[in-house]
Amino acid sequence: MIHVKRLSTGSLFRRTICLLITSFSFSFAAPVSAGVKFKHSDTLWLTAGTGIRMQVDSRKSDFDNNNEFSFDSIRFYFEAQVHKYLKFYVNTDKQNHQKTFMMDAIARFEFNPSINVWIGRTLVPSDRIDKNGPFYSLNWNQYTQPLFPSGYGASAGTLGRSEGGVFWGTTGRVHYALGIFDGLKGQSNQDNHLLYSARISYSFLDIESNPVYYSSSSYFGEQGDLLTLAFAFQQQSGGSGSSIEQGDFFGYTFDVLSETILDDGGVFTVEAEYKKFHSDFYTSPTPPAAGSADCSCLFDGHSRFAPVAYLIPKVIGWGPFQPYFRYVENNPSDARTSDSVEIGTNYVISGNNAKLNFNLYQR
Repeated sequence: MIHVKRLSTGSLFRRTICLLITSFSFSFAAPVSAGVKFKHSDTLWLTAGTGIRMQVDSRKSDFDNNNEFSFDSIRFYFEAQVHKYLKFYVNTDKQNHQKTFMMDAIARFEFNPSINVWIGRTLVPSDRIDKNGPFYSLNWNQYTQPLFPSGYGASAGTLGRSEGGVFWGTTGRVHYALGIFDGLKGQSNQDNHLLYSARISYSFLDIESNPVYYSSSSYFGEQGDLLTLAFAFQQQSGGSGSSIEQGDFFGYTFDVLSETILDDGGVFTVEAEYKKFHSDFYTSPTPPAAGSADCSCLFDGHSRFAPVAYLIPKVIGWGPFQPYFRYVENNPSDARTSDSVEIGTNYVISGNNAKLNFNLYQR
């Protein structure tokens, strides 16, 4: 991952060529359904696995020259089935310079593809980038637009998780997930209002095959021609503000994923999203600072992004290259519009399970 200051078009191009040769980000992941499996019977087994995401970060500008190696995320997961309809799932995460913490702890009642209930600490239904997680995204810097409250690691949740329950399933071309969660606790939510969330997607072409209600931003052509449109929302009374001045939160998104297999075997991928947040602002003269323990100061406004990628059909060494371009625009109600661009390529070794990423990130 490479960060640079805003430069002229000519100097930016020259810097890109130089840095992409010498700097890279590496991502390795093990999917939920993989790992080492200890099986006693078809309905009694245990699976263990891991996911690792690491990077070399090179920053070059007039103000910052730094090279750093870091582990973005190291995860260990354990999945067990104890009954025909009952499974358990535990997932831990350790990020750079932080302690290991419990990310997921779920009792999973799975009856058939259409009717399933998860209870515990789990992923809140939301937009595709939140459901991808860091291991199944198309690009490296996917979290460059405002996240839903549970994505900030504060009182509203961590890494898109919260305590609650999700009713989810697939019926035909429709995939749905409906959730009720604690969401924000304390601060502006003095009356303990719950967070309500939902995501509904429709597949116009081939149907995405994912574990539960998770997703990916690229399947590298492995799931055929895709065109999936989705709508998601989250709402919580008292979900924005402080104990002194309470406000409500409501956010919704539309996202689409298109993946087309070309005649030469290449794969053309387009993803896009529009996000709108309604978050009450402070009117007092000295509101708490954003990110402080006293404030759930959320983004108010709209945001959009669109990445485009092409998987080159030729295998070089372990796998093919997938160059991409991603543009993000954030439009807050109380500040100036900002944007960012990422240009890079994935070197796909084993789908989303193992890939190298080289990129230039500009904002």
